[in-house]
Amino acid sequence: MKLLTEAEGSPVAVENPEALSPLLLVCEHASRHLPEKMGTLGLSPDALSSHIAWDPGALAVSQLLVKSLDAALVYQRFSRLVYDCNRPPEAEAAMPSVSEVFEIPGNAAISAAERAARTDALYVPFRDELADFIAARKASGRLPVLVTMHSFTPVYHGRQRDVEVGILHDTDKRLAASMLEVAERTKRFDVRRNEPYGPADGVTHTLIEHGVKNGLLNVMIEIRNDLIQDEAGQKVMAGYLTGLLGESLQALSL
Repeated sequence: MKLLTEAEGSPVAVENPEALSPLLLVCEHASRHLPEKMGTLGLSPDALSSHIAWDPGALAVSQLLVKSLDAALVYQRFSRLVYDCNRPPEAEAAMPSVSEVFEIPGNAAISAAERAARTDALYVPFRDELADFIAARKASGRLPVLVTMHSFTPVYHGRQRDVEVGILHDTDKRLAASMLEVAERTKRFDVRRNEPYGPADGVTHTLIEHGVKNGLLNVMIEIRNDLIQDEAGQKVMAGYLTGLLGESLQALSL
């Protein structure tokens, strides 16, 4: 089964590929759009606009960083409800049947053939685009710095989250440590290491697959989505992250 129609185009978008900065921004959960063939997955409009379908504000902040830092950006054009590109194909969370308090009827009993179709349509092109971009940069002697961009809901399973910005890492903590040092000096936001998620939650797949395995500096940024729900908030956060990333890379002599 071919998941995407010709009119829907590529599942992957790339912005500013000729960026002079080494920064490569990645937004796996940029969109809440569902492929036409997926219908609504049995979900209400409210559920499909909520955080279970995408990371609200993450793409907007990423696009502002493209301009302020002359960074490249790769993002997924379809909802993580169909395939979460920050998960490998064998992970149950790649095509979740439940997300937080929401059951996802369209994901409840996926056949092996459908799982393969979703993987081939969404994950493989996304993975390959990132891999090819990194390989081309490395071949030209320009090592990218991988920064994945996410947002999270302020209330999860009924519990309030106080953290405002999470700086996440897996085994390579070089860039994360530098960013946390800069954040500690400014104290502008409540910034914490590996919160509200960490490696044990399975959220570092992209960092491992494309960053750690290539020896690249890498970090995952999680922003509480109530801080970036409008253009004003997005600009404030992008300004903060521009300084945070810039100072951190400078401290690492990049």
